[in-house]
Amino acid sequence: MIPAEAGAAKQAADNKASALPAPKTAPGAGGILAVCVVLNLALPSLGAEYGASPAQLGWVLGSFLLSAIVVLLPFGKLADRYGKRYFFIMGNGIFAATSLAACFAPNLPLLIAARAAQGIGSAMTFATSMSILTLVIPKERRGWAMGWNVAVVYTGLTLGPAVGGFLNYYYGWQSIFIVLAILGTIAFLTARQTLQEEWVEDSRPEWDKKGALLYGGAILLIIYGLSQLLAEPVAPAILLAGLLLFGIFIRYELHTENPLLPINLLFINRPFSLSCLAALLNYCATFATSLLLSLYLQSILGLTSRSAGLILLAQPIIMASLSPLMGKLSDKYAPTRIAAWGMVVITIGLAGFALTVHNLSLYLLIPMLIITGIGFALFAAPNNNAIMSSVEKKHYSLAASLLSTTRLFGQVLSVAIMNLVLSLQWADCAPRETLLQNLQIALLCFAIFSAAGIIPAKARK
Repeated sequence: MIPAEAGAAKQAADNKASALPAPKTAPGAGGILAVCVVLNLALPSLGAEYGASPAQLGWVLGSFLLSAIVVLLPFGKLADRYGKRYFFIMGNGIFAATSLAACFAPNLPLLIAARAAQGIGSAMTFATSMSILTLVIPKERRGWAMGWNVAVVYTGLTLGPAVGGFLNYYYGWQSIFIVLAILGTIAFLTARQTLQEEWVEDSRPEWDKKGALLYGGAILLIIYGLSQLLAEPVAPAILLAGLLLFGIFIRYELHTENPLLPINLLFINRPFSLSCLAALLNYCATFATSLLLSLYLQSILGLTSRSAGLILLAQPIIMASLSPLMGKLSDKYAPTRIAAWGMVVITIGLAGFALTVHNLSLYLLIPMLIITGIGFALFAAPNNNAIMSSVEKKHYSLAASLLSTTRLFGQVLSVAIMNLVLSLQWADCAPRETLLQNLQIALLCFAIFSAAGIIPAKARK
């Protein structure tokens, strides 16, 4: 629990937060999350410089996600023991340092290693930022605060390709990592100055090391198996081994004290588990969309990375503008109902993308970007509010870690589905027509996943 001496400080922070125009939590979160997608439009330049194949370039993106998802749950547990503030600040520092290292990587393997280290630093912030926000903001204003947090975070995710395309076009791909290093440094210094108290929830001397090893091994096998499903004959066996190891992990967690993952929380707490499932389906349906649209704008419509990035700005502008309002509404009305409507709107937008790509028209694309931006705003903050409000204070770090884990796992699934569909071949079709056909299929698949996400979003009671 929070130390007794921090109680008065926390109350003062709560009172002060109610008068602030926007919460000062998770500084730099948007910039850190942007690293997931900021390189999308710069991958061709990276490939040209390092002589890398598309499969090798995929690891520039995948290494970040893989390392982050492997350590997220253990870091959430360790943050409870050693302090959320400490982990959050150190995560920002590691992110800044590894971003600078990536800028000067002399070859592709070292760049991939730097990206993996970025993922570790980012996981330290992912595992703590939402729980810190929940602790310092009064419950009656939690949705409002999460709206601002989501506005920053989702803007980082969706603005990333636009900013990356602009920087790559004018200054080269190295400039992307320089900007990320600056953002990480600002976040590190801001967190040290503004977060004055520490939160320690679990003082028990032992933690679930065996569970962490089982979890990490299972996730590594599952993700690698998925990513290589079409490339390596042994990939299905690796995937199956990962699923079996994950089953062993679940069984072990059910029979151990102080588990890494309290399984009962997922089975007993229906609003929490369904909210996490809705988040998983949402990210699975939406994460790779920006990369698909980048391919569409550049490879099909022939636009430059700069122009493609400017067009993709329509979605984050709408999303950032509406997220604080939707978060505030989730304080007054059922957040689950608002989030469900968000999934409906996102489904409409994704279906609209799929049905209009063959028209090769920007006038049809931009309205769909606006629609999906509205859907993101409706879903994200209310769903986060529903997740964090459904658990006790002692589970805040776990809930934040699980929320981040479902987000990253959804992103990995989204990229895996995209790669699977883009690898399809069609007889008597030129490469451009094949790409256009596969883009439409991938967008339809994502619309179906989004539609499926409406079910858990509505089913929460």
